[in-house]
Amino acid sequence: MYSSLSSPSRLTGWTSNGGDPCGQSWKGVKCSGSSVTEIRLSGLGLIGSMGYQLSSLTSVTYFDLSNNNLQGDIPYQLPPNAIHINLARNSFTGGVPYSISQMTDLKYLNLANNQISGQLADMFEKLPSLSLLDLSYNQLTGNLPQSFGSLSSIRTLHLQNNQFTGPIDVLATLPLEDLNVQNNHFTGWIPDELKNINELKTEGNSWSSGPAPPRHTPPGGKVADDQGDNSGDDKKSSKGGKGPKSGVNGAAITGIVIAVLILGLFLFVVVARRRSSLHYVDEEDLGQTRPLTPLVSQGFKELRSMESAIHVKTLHTSPSMGLKPPPSDRHISFNDNEFVSKFNGKRSSVSISATVYSLLDLQTATGSFSPSRVLGQGSVGQVYKAKHADGKVFAVKKIDSSYLRNNGSENFKNLVSGISRLHHPNITELDGYCSESGHYLLVYEFLKNGSLHNFLHLSDDYSNPLTWDTRIRIALGTARAV
Repeated sequence: MYSSLSSPSRLTGWTSNGGDPCGQSWKGVKCSGSSVTEIRLSGLGLIGSMGYQLSSLTSVTYFDLSNNNLQGDIPYQLPPNAIHINLARNSFTGGVPYSISQMTDLKYLNLANNQISGQLADMFEKLPSLSLLDLSYNQLTGNLPQSFGSLSSIRTLHLQNNQFTGPIDVLATLPLEDLNVQNNHFTGWIPDELKNINELKTEGNSWSSGPAPPRHTPPGGKVADDQGDNSGDDKKSSKGGKGPKSGVNGAAITGIVIAVLILGLFLFVVVARRRSSLHYVDEEDLGQTRPLTPLVSQGFKELRSMESAIHVKTLHTSPSMGLKPPPSDRHISFNDNEFVSKFNGKRSSVSISATVYSLLDLQTATGSFSPSRVLGQGSVGQVYKAKHADGKVFAVKKIDSSYLRNNGSENFKNLVSGISRLHHPNITELDGYCSESGHYLLVYEFLKNGSLHNFLHLSDDYSNPLTWDTRIRIALGTARAV
């Protein structure tokens, strides 16, 4: 850390080689016995970056480098047991490091007045002690993550002067005493629950006018974000038969229901015809279809469980493909949790034939897992675009440790052992992996042709929709990979 800060002379006592921060009274460092517990370096005009080896500071609970001139990304590995982190008023770039999601003792997090950008990852679910969060005066975008709703101890939340969008309904049930969301691009209505906050600032957004429609509360008690960009029609609800009646009368509702039923019947007929037509697809015609360009696997919709750790390639052209159904004994339903259980429950005796990457290398290659490098969000973690120092580009999937149960390291190695032995023309083979400091990552080849989802569903002036035969070939290739 001292070297990354350009070895400033104002940090008296510090040295980059050896030394004892506790026995030699390093400036800004407090200890308990021989363990460093606090680092307070606010307002010292420090330059450079913070370095990357901060996860070894396991006894540090107070970490303050605010009011300096520090640059670069905020390190992915912050002191893991910190209670108080203040990095405000610097020049940090990149995103909010996802490792914060594992800092369960964190009570105070201030990253205000920097140049942090990108969307917030859904990483606040396991921070029950966080009472102050200040992300103001940055360049953050996108909707507020749903995990904000898990901040059961939050009292102060400052989000002003960013570029956030969407509604703020997720904040409605929080025990807030000080909320500032000024000067963003929020839409919808301000929840009534928030209007009783003493320190509430909401100016400079695109709030809807008129009374808010009732918010739908699904099973489980969470409020759905259904207030997006609805227009502010002057609708008034009728209570006890008093006041103006709803603008939608019974006849209109009946008409809408009938229209929906007719549309549903029409879609049913179309789908039924398409299904029946599959029985008449000629095998020879499929064999003459133009070759299919392989598409990227990262954009695939991932399965809900650990099977999403496997990447799928599209199918290359083959001379002939039949659409014959497999024997009936192969029609076995697959439980989403079955895949996880198999790898969590069995011990692998086969060595892993994949490259071992260090966490530092992958952190550097992904810009400290910056949100700007995110390729996609899967059910077991995010996928990042990574670029090595030698110019090689690859995809890194960060596995959420909760999917690996208690014995995470061993279960992850079992998983990697299984994936590394998969060799199939429609599956992207594993290039490497990392299991270090409670982080589990899979490394794959980066395929740059774009998302398969986009190829299937989008078209513009520069591309043509895929033909029906091509779509069948893609479906067959995907099925064979599964």
